[in-house]
Amino acid sequence: MRSEEDANRAVDLYGDTARRICMIHLKNMADTEDIFQTVFLKYVLRTAPFDNPEHEKAWIIRVTANACKDLLKSFFRTRTVSPETMIERSHEIPEDHSDVLEAVLALPEKYKDPIYLHYYEGYTAEEIGQILHKNTNTVYTLLTRARQMLKTWLEGVTEDE
Repeated sequence: MRSEEDANRAVDLYGDTARRICMIHLKNMADTEDIFQTVFLKYVLRTAPFDNPEHEKAWIIRVTANACKDLLKSFFRTRTVSPETMIERSHEIPEDHSDVLEAVLALPEKYKDPIYLHYYEGYTAEEIGQILHKNTNTVYTLLTRARQMLKTWLEGVTEDE
């Protein structure tokens, strides 16, 4: 078990990243806070050492993404949340974000993590492949397809205005 000092350091270093990943997946603050707490509880309870800070950050990113996906697949959530509720929840995202964030949030699940890790966290395709346990060429394909979807969506938005 890790010390309180270790937990506070990890929250300071990786808390913003974990929250942003949660918001991309869950689109609401209540679930984001729940997953945030779960991730850092798992961090505190983990006894195995990390090889280096990059390994630690990659572990937190992976655990966060997996926890979000698990919540979205959970029996309770799939049986009790209507599509209308999901649309209402999507409006909980702060108003000051642009159409780009809205477009990223609208991407299919498999494209969100690679786009976020590449553009918001600055990881290379090789690093994303290691974090997400995917082949590097698969990451390149996901990024290319996601960029094309974003381009199409954003072109449609600017034409409507």
